[in-house]
Amino acid sequence: MAYPATSPARRWSLFWLLVAITLVVNLPIILMVMNSFQTTEQLVSRTSILPHDLTLANYRYLNERTSFWQFLWNSFTVSGVSTVTSAAIAALAGYALSRFRGRLVTGYSRALFVVQMFPIILALIPLFILFRTLGLINSPLSVIILYTVVHLPFATWMARAFFDTIPRELEDAALVDGCSRFGAFVRIVLPLSGPGLAAIGIFSFLFSYNEFFVANVFLKDQSAMTLPVGITMFMQQYSTDWGSLMAAATLTVVPTFILFLGIQKWITYGAVSGGVKG
Repeated sequence: MAYPATSPARRWSLFWLLVAITLVVNLPIILMVMNSFQTTEQLVSRTSILPHDLTLANYRYLNERTSFWQFLWNSFTVSGVSTVTSAAIAALAGYALSRFRGRLVTGYSRALFVVQMFPIILALIPLFILFRTLGLINSPLSVIILYTVVHLPFATWMARAFFDTIPRELEDAALVDGCSRFGAFVRIVLPLSGPGLAAIGIFSFLFSYNEFFVANVFLKDQSAMTLPVGITMFMQQYSTDWGSLMAAATLTVVPTFILFLGIQKWITYGAVSGGVKG
């Protein structure tokens, strides 16, 4: 069946409509980037929505007089370690849920649902007391442990969904050829589940990179703060350094923007494929 061709005028109308919608949706981000080139005094006294007399003073201030790059390094460290840890554990747990049956496996599967429904905020006070006793307050390890635990239920179910799509006959053939169960998992299943593990890593990294509440509770020293917590230092009780805040927020968005450009297809793939089975 042949579909009628869309006229050039209709195509251009749809194009400009999509451009307008995109600009409206991203207007806060666009204004944030533009305002990052204005000092706080200029922002307060400005009467128009568009900035003028652009300056790099805010970025020089961040580089020379703040610990922004330390915050960025802490965020990458915490996010990277928690992502790798949760992805590795989720791969093993997801494979067990996908390939084995039994009361223990069924009980663990059901326990994941219970853990996933339990909000971490309810356990923050006892966890704070526990980590204080262990000397982990102001240590990235405390946040890494919590992020890993929070990621695991969702990551495990995503991993199981991906492993379910891999035919078991491939593993059986490897077992016949002399591979052990773990060898078949490492050599056959794990390489084929690369897109799924990439999607799990992406979701875990973005959560850890953007999380504020847990990091704000356990990381109090400036040398240990992550970006979401460190940026709040620009907001004081009676005043806010809006210029530096806009510049810091802009630089914070840049890594995630680059990440999205590089792995956008994996995010879509993970969101669609991970919801097929469970």
